[in-house]
Amino acid sequence: MADEERGEAASEILARFHSLVEVADRKFARVRDLPSTARGALHLLHCRKAFKAYTRLWQFQQQRRRELVAGGLRRWEIGDIASRIGQLYYGQYQRTSEVRFLLEAYVFYEAIVSRGYFEAARASAAPDLKLRYKELRFQARFFIVALLLNRTDEVRQLADRFRALVEESKAAFPATNFKEWKQVAQEISRFLKADVSSKISRPLRYNVLFDAHPSSFPYIARFHANRVLRLQDALLASYHRNEIKFAELSLDTYRMVQCLEWEPSGSSYQLFRKEPYENGAFSDQSGASGLIDINLAADLMDPDLPPNPHKAVIYHPSVSQFLAVTATICEELSSDSILLIYISASGKTDCSVASHKNVNGKSTNSSKANHAPEASWKSDSSTSQPAIDDKLYSSTNPGSYLCLGAQGSNNLYPDDLVPFTRKPLFLIIDSDSSRAFKTIHGAERGEASALLLSHEKPMSVSDTDLTSSGSQFTYFLTAPLQAFCQLVGLSSDVEADIYSNAESLLSSALAEWEVTLCTSKSLDRVWAQVLTDPFLRRLILRFIFCRTVLSLFCSPSDTAVHLPECVPKLPESLSPESAVTQIHIHHLAERLGVSNHFHFLDAIEDSVQSR
Repeated sequence: MADEERGEAASEILARFHSLVEVADRKFARVRDLPSTARGALHLLHCRKAFKAYTRLWQFQQQRRRELVAGGLRRWEIGDIASRIGQLYYGQYQRTSEVRFLLEAYVFYEAIVSRGYFEAARASAAPDLKLRYKELRFQARFFIVALLLNRTDEVRQLADRFRALVEESKAAFPATNFKEWKQVAQEISRFLKADVSSKISRPLRYNVLFDAHPSSFPYIARFHANRVLRLQDALLASYHRNEIKFAELSLDTYRMVQCLEWEPSGSSYQLFRKEPYENGAFSDQSGASGLIDINLAADLMDPDLPPNPHKAVIYHPSVSQFLAVTATICEELSSDSILLIYISASGKTDCSVASHKNVNGKSTNSSKANHAPEASWKSDSSTSQPAIDDKLYSSTNPGSYLCLGAQGSNNLYPDDLVPFTRKPLFLIIDSDSSRAFKTIHGAERGEASALLLSHEKPMSVSDTDLTSSGSQFTYFLTAPLQAFCQLVGLSSDVEADIYSNAESLLSSALAEWEVTLCTSKSLDRVWAQVLTDPFLRRLILRFIFCRTVLSLFCSPSDTAVHLPECVPKLPESLSPESAVTQIHIHHLAERLGVSNHFHFLDAIEDSVQSR
């Protein structure tokens, strides 16, 4: 009798558990269905409800674990809940750019693996195909989180585990085609092969120990007497045929995402392995909390660091989607802020395969590239359609636009961005058609824009295809020393002491150029009002480094094609022809033993030889 009563009680508890799961799943679906760029009151409302529902569910399963197991609860069900919670946290990171949410996602994902929540089901005599898909999706999400947290060893292990799981799935379900998952495994391998970085190289995020230059602080402080702008939002978009990417994160946008975040420091960034109690609670509360709460404790991150700028990453957008997201962000931009727009896309090289519409609106050519999901916005902006009789911006004139897709009329023209210049813009155009966007300068509707425009063709001492490692211009802006090594053909296994010394030389160069930039009397107001922002200041300095390196590397006859440009111009004292810039490149090249690849001023060569 007692056993029957216990069984009935366990069944009731299990029914209550499943009821809570259904409620939580409905709340989760509402958050998931929001656009990835959604913010504001509606987004916050749905997120709070979802976190509250999963808090109730998670606490219930912790408190009633024995009864639930007695009633038939399976371990993978707990793993599925933890996976959803991790997914919620990752979604919060995407919308807020707060790394603390990324840390929390990692805690739950790591717990799923360390406790083997899915392994028992995998070993079952009757494997479940739907459950296998759940595990594959979880492993892919965990890979992205670990990748963004620079957990290099964990990333390699996850990649191996994912490939093994795909092969195991093919054997367990011979009647099922796992072609899409094989493609995901190939994407992972291709991404990791391209993102080769030295184990001793510095992180891409802004590190106050390495990227801040105290010698310039007094000069930067003077700019606050006038109008200054801070980076509040960034819009990152990319489209290339066969580009290196994983899921909806291309290699170029992955690098830019990290470049626009603070590197957490101290013990708050350490992720500790949690040992579970029998009921599933965490026994160690150091590092990330492991608790379910949208308002996480402030001590998860360094309290001295300001918040990261918000980032909206849109993968393979339609022009209408891109313009709609830009308009939304501009509408919410505060008066003392600036919007960074980064676009990595082809212009000239893809126009022969990109789809163009004829007069009847039908596609005359299409690419086999993967297309983006259907845009969330159904109507196109009137600014995205250039005048038919405008010869300069005609769709038959390659090089005057960016190709954002391979289907339909999906070309982005400089004129499309002009309406948004009512707000301050910092534009980074990484394309072989980047120079077409110089026309934005002088055509602004209210605020002068700052533009960093890439060179048309990448360079290297080798004949290898540089596109297999992402964009060279973006590489210089996000990992300048690694890009320099790639340019001169150095592998990633440079001796540690040599590489460290090269990092110090580069840091010294950037520090001196920063002082020169801040004290220049010819500095344009457009640049002056953004120099107080550490992220934008670092991008400007790395642009100077990139431009100088490429200028000294290529022959004089090729400079028009191989040099990036900025609009408006930076001071002549920091031009590629200046001794102030060339001497530091010479020191760096000499330290790495590659000075023979560069063409320096005679005065620089003479001064070095006379030392």
